[in-house]
Amino acid sequence: MRVAKGAKLTPALVCSGTEVSVMRAILIDDEALAIERLATGLAAIPEVTVVATATGASEGLSLIEQLRPDLVFLDINMPGMSGIALAEQLMEQATSPEIVFVTAFDQYAAQAFDIEAADYLLKPVGAERLRMSVARALRRRRARAVDAGDVTQVTSAAIPVGSYDNALWVPVKQGSVLLPIETINLIEAAKDYVLLHTDLKAHILRAKMSELEQRLDPRVLLRVHRSYIVRLATVTAVERPGRGILRLRLADDSSVQVGPLYMDEVAEALKLTAR
Repeated sequence: MRVAKGAKLTPALVCSGTEVSVMRAILIDDEALAIERLATGLAAIPEVTVVATATGASEGLSLIEQLRPDLVFLDINMPGMSGIALAEQLMEQATSPEIVFVTAFDQYAAQAFDIEAADYLLKPVGAERLRMSVARALRRRRARAVDAGDVTQVTSAAIPVGSYDNALWVPVKQGSVLLPIETINLIEAAKDYVLLHTDLKAHILRAKMSELEQRLDPRVLLRVHRSYIVRLATVTAVERPGRGILRLRLADDSSVQVGPLYMDEVAEALKLTAR
């Protein structure tokens, strides 16, 4: 098997069977340090193995054509072909890999709306956020027979339930669609945008967390940190790693730390007993 010049190939490949249990990933970023950090983070996640890396989009495309990975972590701002341009080429293929954008900038968000990416990560990427991204990509890979874009389609209007919304308009390539509140598991602040995380993908919406918080029923989606709003039904465990520290373990095995200002509200919502 040939690998493009300058790429690094891991000694073992995990082949896909009828059901993907371990995804083969390629990392594409023009910064070697960024690749190294991402590879280190992924090494701790058993559901993914890095099979190659590339420092440019053209080199990455060659590797993707050779190795047919399940997952590609892709920087956006690179010399020559951008990550967006590469992703657009991949989306035209019948057997395209899952795409996770990894970028230090949010000004590319509008372009990224057009890409059916599994996730959008802002550098620096934390370990739990990376684990969440891999888990979503794996779910999407297992559900390839189902059109992932259909999860955002609803037939009802965004009629508020009481004083709260039951759906949000989110931008897509053809315009906008309604995303039912019941499909949102986590909302994450991303500079001037928020990421609306569902089981199969993340939607980017230009909004402020404070404004969005007022539109959501806190009995369903509760703000637990200045950067996170969590669906309470996805909380599977509460961890106390240290004095005055509270961490929520979610259904996808990721975790979110509760901010100091939100401790009392979270404890009340989850009916936690004092320790």
